[in-house]
Amino acid sequence: MKARRSMSEGSSVILFVRSPERGKVKSRLAAAVGGKMALEIYKGFVLDILETLKGGRYPFRIFFYPGNSKEKMTNWLGKDFMYSPQRGSDIGKKMENAFVQSFSEGSERAVLIGSDIPDLPNSIIHRAFSSLDKSDAVLGPASDGGYYLIGFKKASFLPDVFHGIPWSTPSVYRETTELFRRSKYRVHILRQWNDVDTMDDLRALVTRNQDTDFRASRSMSLCRKIFHGILDE
Repeated sequence: MKARRSMSEGSSVILFVRSPERGKVKSRLAAAVGGKMALEIYKGFVLDILETLKGGRYPFRIFFYPGNSKEKMTNWLGKDFMYSPQRGSDIGKKMENAFVQSFSEGSERAVLIGSDIPDLPNSIIHRAFSSLDKSDAVLGPASDGGYYLIGFKKASFLPDVFHGIPWSTPSVYRETTELFRRSKYRVHILRQWNDVDTMDDLRALVTRNQDTDFRASRSMSLCRKIFHGILDE
């Protein structure tokens, strides 16, 4: 009798992270709170996401940008994680290449997330993987018209959804789902979640986490500083 295979076996999370440099991260927040605080918020987001992933059941790899920043990343986050550079001319090509690498390294399922969703819980990541039992792909819509998560099985990977998309526009999610539709893909749509890019997003983050475990996070601590006017610029 064969042992039942764990869902986490052959599954991997791809985490996209940018090197923490003032003026290069959270530009819309920086306009409101200053470059120093925006950088601290970004660092807090990444550390909170890593805490979530470490507490989950799936192995993960940090894909970093720019490609020559591995030393800076390991000095910041430590050497215990798996790291790979993001490769490609735009975000679509970078995501495509990250999936190709993950599948070539043995993953049968892979889910990609970014660093703008600090309070994304493991339950949604688990739902994304479990949905691939009956779907070709999984997609998590963001409130700004983009998506916060995308995932595939190796056997149903569709690079076309990363081609010809007007990235950083409100039509990203709509055009991606249209590509899936034309390819006759079965796509599981997760619940909507909010990226955190603006002050309004930051307020929404605080509001929805007043009574969750995330209220004790680094990100929430920094939010409290901001909304009490302690910007330390």
